[in-house]
Parts: sequence; C-alpha cells; structure tokens
Amino acid sequence: MNFDSKEQESFLHLWRTYDCLKVLEDSLFLQFELSPQQYNVLRLLQMYSPRTMQTMELGRRLISRCPDTSRMLDRLEKRLLVKRSRLPENRRVVEIAITKQGLALLKKMEKAVLEMHRQQLGHLSEKEHNSLIQLLKKARKPHEDSSCDWLES
Repeated sequence: MNFDSKEQESFLHLWRTYDCLKVLEDSLFLQFELSPQQYNVLRLLQMYSPRTMQTMELGRRLISRCPDTSRMLDRLEKRLLVKRSRLPENRRVVEIAITKQGLALLKKMEKAVLEMHRQQLGHLSEKEHNSLIQLLKKARKPHEDSSCDWLES
C-alpha cells in the first residue's frame, strides 16, 4: 500500500492496531453490559473509594473524552453501580462514589480484564512495552490538554 507520508502510515497503523485490540475489549465489556468508558469510570472511583470524586475531576481523569458524562453516570446510577450527591454548600457541585455493587462488579471482572490485556499485548516483551509506552506518550504530548491527568502519567 502506498502512503502519502510516514505520518499517515504511522497513524493508519495506530488506528488499525486500536481496531484490532478494541474487538477483544468490546467482547469482554459486552458480557458485563458496560462500555469501556463506564468501566473506566468505575475503576477511577474504585481508586478513590470510600471517598467521593467531583464530576469535573472525573472528566479530567477519563482515558477518552466523553461528551455526555451525565448520561453515562445516569446509566451507572440506574444499575446501582455509582451514587451521586450534591454538596449542601454548593448545589452545583456533584460528588460521585462507587457503590458496593460497583465494587463487586469490578471484582467479578478482574480476572477477565487481566486476561483480555494479556491477549491484547501479552506477546510483547517488557522492553517492547516500555518502548511502546514512551513512543505513545511522545506522539500524543503536543495534542494533550494541559488539564488532562494523562499528560504526565
């Protein structure tokens, strides 16, 4: 295949790789009736548990941008996986916490998620993983919003 530039070739390889790896992710999360973004929310809240996190903070920490965080939280709350509350002193601030049901779901998924990641990238050596991580950080750095916590992680 002919490419217009090395940048285009690199991008298309990155896109194709993402597509191949996403098939495994979609298959796993479908079993638990979750989207990858919902899983990401639960994992972030798990790290804060038993504390709460404000919705603005949650949005900054998500791996991929989510244009409708409120609707996603509605679905998680309907399933009793998260709970929301408003601060009495400032009703505009919404706090979110993972519930016992949310923690139980993550526990139930734990081995399957590890196996999915092994299937996705387990064939790479530790050195290859480290190189890949550094290259991906370098590739996205000029495009990251400075408010994103993924910039330096």
